Amino acid sequence: MLETRTPPGPIYRLGRHPDPWAPPDWSRAQPDGTFGNRFDDPTGYYRVLYASSRRLSCFLETLARFRPDLTLLAELQEIEGEDDFFPLTQIPKAWCKARLLGTGRSRGHYADICAARWVGHLRKVLSMECWKLGLTDLDVAVLQKGQPRRLTQLASVEAYKAGLNGIYYRSRYGNDLDNWAIFEPFDVEVTDGPELIMEDDPDLLAACAILGVVIER
Repeated sequence: MLETRTPPGPIYRLGRHPDPWAPPDWSRAQPDGTFGNRFDDPTGYYRVLYASSRRLSCFLETLARFRPDLTLLAELQEIEGEDDFFPLTQIPKAWCKARLLGTGRSRGHYADICAARWVGHLRKVLSMECWKLGLTDLDVAVLQKGQPRRLTQLASVEAYKAGLNGIYYRSRYGNDLDNWAIFEPFDVEVTDGPELIMEDDPDLLAACAILGVVIER
């Protein structure tokens, strides 16, 4: 039996007005049939919503693209002195205004693809694809990395074929952050919200501190 998980509590999704739980329109799909995300369907049959067990994770996942460049940070680290300064990237104020945070529950079963049986299963059924992608092996490190996208998207198809509601995965920004990729038709009961994104939201500010970014003034 391949390992599954069920969200133990509420799940959160950060999305655009007017409905954070609305799936992306098919008209926005890329030529490969996906929307460019980690567990999107490469066959273009079902859509995927991405949610988290913590509000903090929602902000980390969506704001990570604003982080300061790693090369710049490394160069600044080389500068000696007591007044070391790290510039903070600014998040446009419009970013907050364009988004809402939704709260819901899901009682579905999600593939824990980084559990032992799933890793063994995917290593077998995706062996040819791994060879095509130049991978010498498929293990937890490859799956958690989320690259190449083609591989994790094919893992999504395997979970969908197994009749599961989606995929459970840990965030790349912290193993204490549980995320859920939810397959269409979406097994979500909206329980609260949507709530506006306030600039003084504690989880938003915590995410900014972790990522080294600030909200535009």
